[in-house]
Amino acid sequence: MSRPGHRAIRVVGLGCQRGCPASVLLGLIEVCLLERRIALSDITALASIDSKSTEPGLLALAEQLQLPIAFFSADELAVFAPQLSHRSQVAFDHTGCYGVAESAALAMASRLSGAPASLLIERRNCSRATFALAGRNPL
Repeated sequence: MSRPGHRAIRVVGLGCQRGCPASVLLGLIEVCLLERRIALSDITALASIDSKSTEPGLLALAEQLQLPIAFFSADELAVFAPQLSHRSQVAFDHTGCYGVAESAALAMASRLSGAPASLLIERRNCSRATFALAGRNPL
């Protein structure tokens, strides 16, 4: 049971192709959350890899949802490789990270909670983006 005033940490990690619009990212998020009966309002933050820090679709999505977004280096994301549900050589060849969405979600959830986080929804994808959800419940 959580303490009053404390909410669970829920972080959406995203990877995307260059030029992917916010509408595609939001559609993927909504489908994945709906399947698990998680409300969009339960999301604490967004996260991705630092090479996407100027990606217009990601920045527009964060603004639209009024959520903070964090970007992590491939080295920062590499420490989460043992927790990934899938290791993509293609992703590694492009980014230096075996899984952007899962790693970024885990990194931000761990940062926000100050403790190790876990994957709540493993990597999902559409034609232009990948999604994962990581989090930690309050004590």
